[in-house]
Amino acid sequence: MPRPSRPDKTPSLVYADAAGRIKDLPDLLMAGRSGGDFQLPALETLIPLPAGSELFVLPDRHPVGFDPVSGEPLLLEEDPQQPGAPVQAVAAFMAPAHTSVLWAAYQKINDQAPALPLFAYTAVGWHRGRFWVCAWRSDHDRRQEPNRYRPREISRQTRRRLAARPDNRLIQHLGKCSLTYGCPAAVNYFMDRWEAPLPTSPVCNARCLGCISLQPSGCCPSTQERIAFVPTPAEIAEIATSHLEKTGHVVSFGQGCEGEPLLQAEVIAEAISRIRRRTQRGRINCNTNAGRPEAVARLSAAGLDAIRVSLNSAQERYHQRYYRPLDFNLTQVKESIDLMKRDGKFVSLNYFVLPGFSDDPTEFEALCELIARHRPDFIQLRNLNMDMDWYLDALEFQATGPAMGIAPWHRALVQKFPHLEFGYFNPPGRQK
Repeated sequence: MPRPSRPDKTPSLVYADAAGRIKDLPDLLMAGRSGGDFQLPALETLIPLPAGSELFVLPDRHPVGFDPVSGEPLLLEEDPQQPGAPVQAVAAFMAPAHTSVLWAAYQKINDQAPALPLFAYTAVGWHRGRFWVCAWRSDHDRRQEPNRYRPREISRQTRRRLAARPDNRLIQHLGKCSLTYGCPAAVNYFMDRWEAPLPTSPVCNARCLGCISLQPSGCCPSTQERIAFVPTPAEIAEIATSHLEKTGHVVSFGQGCEGEPLLQAEVIAEAISRIRRRTQRGRINCNTNAGRPEAVARLSAAGLDAIRVSLNSAQERYHQRYYRPLDFNLTQVKESIDLMKRDGKFVSLNYFVLPGFSDDPTEFEALCELIARHRPDFIQLRNLNMDMDWYLDALEFQATGPAMGIAPWHRALVQKFPHLEFGYFNPPGRQK
């Protein structure tokens, strides 16, 4: 018989012992976290841990579970199997295309606990021989499914193309992304499938708290190495043209291994012109903080089909505190959206989802106002990859009422904006 897609009771708490071994504790129920609140997850919000996900042990953090009798949250400070031995909280880092409903429930041992690395930390529990997470699948696109390629084939195809084009620095850079970091976008390029990356800018006009390519010394480490050069239009066009001709899918400026692509608007505009002189297939997209409307207008005129706007909040104060921009604010971001919509282009919001923040009543109202006034076409529901405590403290977040819950928040947006599409990845195809 197929295994159930929902548990028949609340899973039990999972924790890690002093040696990092992950165990379950049937005496306590799993808990989730929304902002500063611990919650017992509803059964309908639980799914089996998706294939390709990982479990993380959270150092210097004690797990929190619920007492099944009293219904109260309880802090687990020592190992029930080894009294006096320390324990650590456990979280799930989910495979792409899944959006968190509740964060992992834990409490820092003290204020000196180091910030967690730049990942998302979803609540996870154990029931009937499997792990369960508080989440749902927000995109059915299979482009980043685990085991979609054999590692040996990835290596062979990557090395073959690197050897064939030693003169193209951007291809060589993507080769490192593929072979060293296993970057799904770089792998897609070498395997001639789905969305391919076009990193271009070694500099940025923001200092995002959760930047994955550049962090100050002593902070959490960056997860990727930033590109160190600006490729030429010819180098960019070679990659993009061949990929679009073969796949008809997407190529994207603005990757995790670069800064802000709009700072290289002159180079990118020339590259787009070269691409479109050779092929009309597929979509040329730019992932951006959208802080330079004049650059967006230039790229749109050159033939850019779509932008994906990075957005942690629709409220000015929280947007500024996260991006820490050098020369723009939310007004310029909205202007960039309007420019693309004026030109009949496709606009998506890369909206960072964090339970207790994204579904705060005032944040929801601000997001609804932005959608109603500027009419983006698509929202990509991306889990915030950052330590929740660090994020909320840095933004000086103040809740304005009980959180809606991420699932009701999503349903309300779907109902309120029937034109709006939702997913996880950049959609394929060229917008006419």
